[in-house]
Amino acid sequence: MNSDSDLQIAGDILEVQHLLQPAREHPSTVSEFVGLARSIAADRSRWAGLVRYDTTTRWYHRLQTGPGYEVWLLSWVPGQGSGRHDHGRSAGVLTVLEGELTEHTERGSRSLGAGAQRAFAPGYVHEVVNDSLEPAVSLHIYHPGLTEMPMHAAQCAPTAVDVVPA
Repeated sequence: MNSDSDLQIAGDILEVQHLLQPAREHPSTVSEFVGLARSIAADRSRWAGLVRYDTTTRWYHRLQTGPGYEVWLLSWVPGQGSGRHDHGRSAGVLTVLEGELTEHTERGSRSLGAGAQRAFAPGYVHEVVNDSLEPAVSLHIYHPGLTEMPMHAAQCAPTAVDVVPA
């Protein structure tokens, strides 16, 4: 296997800036959706005035639609989470606009600060939680538009083993 391509070296297309495409009016590839998310994130006037915080449930607002995709704006107060889920047949891009979120997957947990992005394929299972003490805002793009969000049972945490002295 050739091990000197940019993607193989970096391991994550979102970390290889020169491979990302600029946003088109209506994106159709993962890198174009990432570009759209970055352009929306950079235009604070487009989304900041819309954000609301709700202590009883996560707040969300459909910000934009296009041919076969949707852009959603979500807010998260401390302690709010999505539950463990996938996005059915939709692929997506998650971008943290403000604050910090934690993403839990079967591979572990990752802290996502402002500007962090995650791109995922259909069937990707994760849970997103605001574990911080401050509110957070995120942008989500789904292609095709989100029609289902199946919930999954929580993963079992490893159990502690009691050590009994001999």
